[in-house]
Amino acid sequence: MANPTHRHTRSRRDKRRANWKGQLPQLTECPDCKEQKLPHRVCANCGSYKGKKVIEVVSK
Repeated sequence: MANPTHRHTRSRRDKRRANWKGQLPQLTECPDCKEQKLPHRVCANCGSYKGKKVIEVVSK
């Protein structure tokens, strides 16, 4: 495979890297306890998933 013969400029490199952006997680509200949680995951506050108690949460 061929290697580049000329160096790319900083602006060309930075234009390519400009599309790598961080994203905030999309949070949804738990229907049982109304806490924010990630979608399609067990709620860390109450331990429910799709309206059913899945795990037992230990209180602090």
